[in-house]
Formats: sequence, C-alpha cells, structure tokens
Amino acid sequence: MAVIALVTHQDRPEASTVARSTIDWLEGLGHAVILPTTDAHRLGRSDNGVIEESLADTADVAVSLGGDGTMLRTVALVARRGVPIIGVNFGQLGYLTDVEPDGVRDALEKFLAGDYTLEERMLLEVVISSSQGSSADVVLALNEAVVEKTASGNTVRLDVELDGSFFTPYAADGLIVATPTGSTAYAFSARGPIVEPTHRALLLTPVSPHMLFDRTLVLDDDSEIRLTVSDHRPAALVIDGRAMGDLAPGDTVTCRASEIVARLVMFGPRDFHAILKAKFGLADR
Repeated sequence: MAVIALVTHQDRPEASTVARSTIDWLEGLGHAVILPTTDAHRLGRSDNGVIEESLADTADVAVSLGGDGTMLRTVALVARRGVPIIGVNFGQLGYLTDVEPDGVRDALEKFLAGDYTLEERMLLEVVISSSQGSSADVVLALNEAVVEKTASGNTVRLDVELDGSFFTPYAADGLIVATPTGSTAYAFSARGPIVEPTHRALLLTPVSPHMLFDRTLVLDDDSEIRLTVSDHRPAALVIDGRAMGDLAPGDTVTCRASEIVARLVMFGPRDFHAILKAKFGLADR
C-alpha cells in the first residue's frame, strides 16, 4: 500500500472538503495518508498529522490541493527527497497544477497504477550569507528569489557579480532571480521574458530600475549570481513568496541552479503554448 501526503490551501473551503473525502477514500482502500500538522488540525484529522520536516520521509507521492502558492509550499516540503508531486488546481491561474478538483481520484488511481510521466523542473539554490560571518542558510526555490526595498519611497542598491566577476551596481525597487518556471510569476509582472518551464536557465530581472539598463539577463544554468546589499539601507529577501527577513548592508544572496529538481506528475502531454493562450485569452485568429 502507498503513503500519500496531502498539502492543502488554508483559506479555500473547497480544498478542505476534497481533502477530507480523499483521505476517507484512500484509507478505505488501505493506503496511508499523512499531512503537515497544521493542515491536519485544520481538517480535524490530527491522527494523520506529521511535522513538516518529516513529511517527505515516507511519502510515495505528495498531492497539492490549492493554487500555485500551495504547489510552491509542497515543493519546499518534499523536493529534497525526490517525492513526485500531483498539483490540483483550486486557484485561478494554475500554471503549476495539472489536475482539476473533480479529477483527484482519477489522478491518484492512475498514479498508483503507474500511468503517468514525470516532468522535471529546475530549482534555484539560494545561499544567504551574513556580513557578520555567521553560517550561511541554503533555501530551494521553484519560482524565484527577490531582493527588494523595505520602505516605500526608497530604492535598494545592490552590487551584482556574475560567475565571480563584478557586473554592475543596480538601483531599483528590487532584483528578481527566477527559474524558467518562475518566468510567468513575479518576473513576468516586471516585464521579464516568458521561458518554457522545462528549460534550464537563470533570469535576472530588475523591478522598476532607476537606471538606463533595465533588461532581463538570461544566463546559462551553470551561472552563479551574487547580490550584495551595498547601501546603508537594509533590503528584504523573499523566496517563492515567503518572507525570509531583512538583509543588512554587506549581506549577500547567491543563486545558482540546484542539483535537486522538482518532479511534477503529468497525466498526458502538457502543451505550454496552449496554457499560455488559455491564461491570457489569446485568440486563435
């Protein structure tokens, strides 16, 4: 029997309803279902709860019940252990999800029968280093890492190094280091390019730059981008929508492609061009 991890959106009642019925159905078939402790308490299923750090230890598959934000959370919880992820769309855009709410049981039946493919997505390895010399933190991101201003009316000033060589200082509202998957997220709203999500590349996109150079750089996947807070003002670091705290002057954020990938479960060909047309309402003729 399989172990299925469920991760649910905390503010979508329909996701909670589907989660409860899915738990009952899976357990009735003899499978084990686990959830992060907070999700389990919210659903009234405390017996199924495990701490987030151990969610991926025994899971054969993780099911994300929510929007793209829930998918980002699920990736953060299980990607390091290579657990495949089924995305169920309870959101609006749903770039990362492949299954609609009424197809959860069918998707799980296909997965358990081996009738699926895996699509690998590049992850960003983000190393956060303090100028005070304390140990560095390493975080994985599916979409992006953003270093941005902390106060309205100010800019953030960042020195940028590419592959160990100084490139240029930036004065902007922020800088985004994105993956191809993240090219349709925050980087897109900052007028960055749309990149097919199965590519491997790093995108460096300024947000409202106060300088003439305002273009996105698309770099090889073996590149390394280092951002250093160069002004007296602090900056904020946000990774995949999660606030990671402030950066002091002299602190650095180093981004490179991770050796770890996110493994997304697909049930048939995924036509990225068709997805773009549907999301943006593009006409056929």
